[in-house]
Formats: sequence, structure tokens, C-alpha cells
Amino acid sequence: MMVPAALLLLGALASVVAPRLLARADWPDREPVVALWVWQCVVAAVLLCCVLSMTLSASAAWVAVRGHVFGGAPASVVDAYGPSAGGPWAAATAVALACGGAWTAAMLAREIVRARLRRRQSRSELQVRAPLLPGEESGADRLVVLEGERPDAWWLPGTAPQLVITTAALRRLKGRQLDAVLAHEQGHARARHDWLLHCSAALANGFPQVPVFAAFRDEMHRLVELAADDVASRRFGRLTIALALVELNEDRGVFGPGQAPGAHVPQRVDRLLNPRDRLTTARRLQLTAAAALVPVVPVLVAFVPGLRALG
Repeated sequence: MMVPAALLLLGALASVVAPRLLARADWPDREPVVALWVWQCVVAAVLLCCVLSMTLSASAAWVAVRGHVFGGAPASVVDAYGPSAGGPWAAATAVALACGGAWTAAMLAREIVRARLRRRQSRSELQVRAPLLPGEESGADRLVVLEGERPDAWWLPGTAPQLVITTAALRRLKGRQLDAVLAHEQGHARARHDWLLHCSAALANGFPQVPVFAAFRDEMHRLVELAADDVASRRFGRLTIALALVELNEDRGVFGPGQAPGAHVPQRVDRLLNPRDRLTTARRLQLTAAAALVPVVPVLVAFVPGLRALG
């Protein structure tokens, strides 16, 4: 039971330390795409610790599972994991982690179902507010204009994704600002940011007491917007997308005192108007490679006893 315990300890350590280290770093705002990758690797490592610990605990508790896990392995490798020393703790650990895995799957399924219901409801409301003209096909237009007094624009994902924008937003957006908003929303769609948001929300809602999952959800919401801002700014300039953000959010109270919905918008505008230098290509590659190695650590911990036995 030493290896499963070590894996659980490693996962707990990563779930506490990683969010603090990333919160202190000053580069995620400068490189949001790299930061998204780092966060995914950290969460993958934590989940991998749990999966490997569950597998090894189950193999120590039940002979049938052990036969599948160590099928064909030499006896010295099996003995290196001490399967006979697990006792009732091995079964309890395996069952608890299996329940956690099932709960995670259930939370993710619930999140996906809710997202589909919201999307279906949004499309139904869109058809009511903007009915199709005779001979017009559903989803034929990527841009849909709605009559509305509140400036707003959002991307409606699906098999035929569409950008929905209100007439108030059209009156406010000048020049290439509308194109910048469209590029921003297309950046979300191309990178499939909706899946990142669904997965992070499922983990955070399923395990609200785990720091890394709560931080993962919060950072995903923030970083995907920064990444989409960068996509738009590369095509139309930082000033254009910054002014578009101001025009769309000026009446929502986000630029005043206090915490309002969308309180991250002022920080996004400030980041666009006062850009900091990007990391060098070599530094970005180093961070990407280092993050990719993080999920490898629990795999190495799980395989060390077997490799030692073979050596």
C-alpha cells in the first residue's frame, strides 16, 4: 500500500501547491494559451494520481483485479507492490476512489446535459425573436441581429454556430469593432473553450473542497477570455477590441466601484491598452514541455517498484 498512499499524497500536494504557484506567477496573463495548457496538465496529473492509486489499491484488495493489472508480469514485480499488505484499507481506498470517479463522470454528464438544454433553449428563443423568412434555412447565417436596447453579443455554439448581436451593440460598435468581436467569439469556437469550461465546472461542482479544481474553474473562465482577446487583437489591434469591450459593457456597471458581473472586463481592457512583453519563444517552449512532464510524475511513481524489481 505504499505506492497508492504515495500517489494520493502526491495528488493532494499538487492540488494545494500548484494553484498557489500559478497564482504567484506573472506570466499567465502574458501567455494565456500556455497557462491554459499548464492548468490542464496539472489537473490531469491530480486525476492520474487518483486513478493509479485506485488501480493499485484494487489490485491489492482483490485477486481478480490483480490478475488483470499484473497479467503476465514476473512474480518479483507483483511482490514489489506488496499486494498482501493492503488489508481492508486497500479495498476501502479503491472503493472510495471509484466512487469519486463515478461522481466525476456524473457531474460531467450533468454539465453537458445542462449546456445542451441551455443551448436548445437559446436557439428556441432566437427563433422566436428572429423568425426565419420564407425560403431561409436555419443556421444559414453566421451573424444574427436581434432587436434590443442593451448592447450585447454572444456566440451560440452547435453544428451551425452563430454570432448573435443586438441592434444596440451595432449602434455602438464602430468601424472594425464588430469584426473584432466576431474574431473574439470565433477564437472561443475554434479552441473549443466550451469543453474546458464544462470540464472545469464539473470538477469544481463535484469536489468544491479541492483547491485545484475550484482554481481551475475560475482560471478557465478568465484565461479563455484573455486567449480570445489575443486572437482578435492580432487581427484587428488591441485598441479596437478594447474599445469594443468598453462599448459592450459600459452600461453594466463593470467599470464602477464594487464587484459586478463581468468584473474581469476592466482588467481585460487594461491588459489590452497596456500590453506587457510576451515571453520568448524558448521560454514558452520550456513551460509547455515542463507542463507536459507533470502528468508523467505519477506514472513514474507507480512504475518505480516494478522497474526496481526488474533491475
